[in-house]
Amino acid sequence: MKSAVFLLPWWSTFRSGRNQQFVCWGSLQKSLSSTMQLEWKVCNACHGEGMLKRPSSRKARKKGLSERVESCGSCSASGLVPSDERVPANDRFPRVAIVGGGLAGWALAAACRHRGIPYDVFERDAHFIDRAQGYGLTMQQASKALKGFGIWKLEDGITSTKHIVHTADGTVVGQWGMRHWKQEDGEEEIKSSEGKKEPRRQNIHIARQSLRRQLLQVASGQEDIQNVNCDRIHWNYRLLNYEKLENKQVLLTFLNIKSGARVHHTADLVVGADGIRSQVREQLVGDSLRYLNCFVMLGICELLEIDRSQSELLDGKTVFQTADGTTRLYMMPYSSSAYMWQLSFPFSESDSLDLAKKGNEAFLEEARRRCSNWHNPIEFILKSTPSYLVSGYPVYDRAILSPSTLFMGDIGSLENIGDRVVTLIGDAAHPMSPFKGQGANQALLDALSLTKSIYRAASESGDKQEVIRKAIEAYEAEMLPRSAVKVKASAEAAEFLHTSVAIEPGDVTRGGASKRQKQE
Repeated sequence: MKSAVFLLPWWSTFRSGRNQQFVCWGSLQKSLSSTMQLEWKVCNACHGEGMLKRPSSRKARKKGLSERVESCGSCSASGLVPSDERVPANDRFPRVAIVGGGLAGWALAAACRHRGIPYDVFERDAHFIDRAQGYGLTMQQASKALKGFGIWKLEDGITSTKHIVHTADGTVVGQWGMRHWKQEDGEEEIKSSEGKKEPRRQNIHIARQSLRRQLLQVASGQEDIQNVNCDRIHWNYRLLNYEKLENKQVLLTFLNIKSGARVHHTADLVVGADGIRSQVREQLVGDSLRYLNCFVMLGICELLEIDRSQSELLDGKTVFQTADGTTRLYMMPYSSSAYMWQLSFPFSESDSLDLAKKGNEAFLEEARRRCSNWHNPIEFILKSTPSYLVSGYPVYDRAILSPSTLFMGDIGSLENIGDRVVTLIGDAAHPMSPFKGQGANQALLDALSLTKSIYRAASESGDKQEVIRKAIEAYEAEMLPRSAVKVKASAEAAEFLHTSVAIEPGDVTRGGASKRQKQE
């Protein structure tokens, strides 16, 4: 596909030091809404960082602040600008082997492609469409990060404007969101005491497979994912093991699931993006799953099957949750014509494993039993959900990784200090419960952080091993503390959301209700 051509007016020039970029971002965003821009390159003004460092004011310097950071106007803080052609792979970067084609894997591939970092993706599925369509996710702080992958608009994204919490009988005990905060004069921003409008971040709901599709499009440079033709993407590959070679490279051994043959591949850096049951993590760390004492069911219901007039909760803009102090049901828009629900409850690990074996029909039966006599429209939603769109699983996470655990797992012995060649992103690095909606967000932030770390390190050193060491150190120093907070909060939510805290009166998030209860 040819890249879109942007006609820019004379006033679209941004100046940044000695660099000058000609970009009209208003025109760019309009063009992207009709034509998908697949090829991007690093912004020269900020060198792909999305931010610029400026000298501080005299007043700030007196306080010891030598510089300030501001968004790069040349790329609208994305770190990328449109390109007419694919950025060629540059040998000054390490060749990256990405194990896993989930959100984290495709995001890392896309970010590498735009920055000229050579990569290969190895995915065990036979094709993109082989994976189940997946359920919905909520883009929170990672919404802005999407621009760093060349995605300026989520094609199927839905914005919710209200969140309501009920008891089982339908009593509203809490609500928040743009519509709840709306002023009497109709404005959708809250005014501060100084009279200035304070914008609120809006979460975007999107089907996991829809986001995965867009990431694959920019990672492969092709809009037609039904016939992806990219020599950097390898389907039907399941990792068996990896080993370090004397020349500092890594030899990966895969099983080609289609042919049954063993296939070898060499790389400079291995990135495990292969999920909560990561084979890369198994060899690197070898830790066990940690059960969080609850079971989760997920379902998708087409609103075409339901008379929307039965409840204002099904307006396509409302997220609601209902609980009885033990069982909790959470519902959010999945698409313009469907809602997704998540049902969870405390369950022993043995009971969870037994239920998981029984399958979809048993999940629906258990859901309907637990939510019988709950308020409208829950009964209708569960009755109208087909069993083939229902799944269920015991909830696990893993222990939070430390820098030393990753370091020692990678180098093998102190004799090899500096020879880092393996790291992890996404659920392979920090699997967590689904109750904070942070898994996908953290995976995208990981991918961007690692890619920027590689690009930055390569600009500082010409030695490839030094580049890898610096990149991994910088990435893990940023990723580990950021994700640890989310893993811990998600584990805590798995507990308190199935107690009376879930229905504690107050127009605050349930996490906020939990904090307030602890302070009292």
